[in-house]
Amino acid sequence: MFKFSVLTPYLPLLESAVWVTLKFTFFSTFLGFIGGFILALITISKNRILAPLARFYISVFRGTPLLVQLMLIYFATPQLTGYTISALQAGVLSFGLNSAAYISEALRGGILSVDKGQWEAALSLGVPKHRFILDVILPQAVKNTFPALINESIALLKDSSLVSVIGVADTLRWADLIQAKTFRAFEAFIVAAAVYYVLVMILTFIGAYFEKKVRISD
Repeated sequence: MFKFSVLTPYLPLLESAVWVTLKFTFFSTFLGFIGGFILALITISKNRILAPLARFYISVFRGTPLLVQLMLIYFATPQLTGYTISALQAGVLSFGLNSAAYISEALRGGILSVDKGQWEAALSLGVPKHRFILDVILPQAVKNTFPALINESIALLKDSSLVSVIGVADTLRWADLIQAKTFRAFEAFIVAAAVYYVLVMILTFIGAYFEKKVRISD
């Protein structure tokens, strides 16, 4: 009934597709963290121009479907700028910008959870604000929001399958092409599902390990 052997010739392509999925997830998460940290700092600032703009950005990216954002960036960028953006670039950019909106809210909560006495002590000692934020506040904020950051990375990994709709040769795209060639949909998609499951479990294990490490001081 099931013929997984028909997939054997296509396993080298699967390895390449998994690598694309991992690379996409890494760069999207990195971009999301950097953007989220900047947005978090802006939203807790008292800047009357940048703070409302940051909150508007967050509301737009959290309030519209990720797939719509992906389509807009991929198809509208050439129209608006004349630059032909690649499918992988569009995916990383759209996922990174979307993730930044969610990560910023998690980091903002982590930053605000830091004892205000530390802020006052730093000011009284004349510690430069940027050094205090990077060396004292950011490590504690990341520690306080570590589970949320791991969950966001896992969500990005699973949602990365959406980029297959614009032609990125990721794991789901591999399964779609294989089932079109072999007409074995069950085998192709169950293998893709298994790959995503294994990757998520690995990421979950890594996250749990590092979360235990950062909680040692508790």
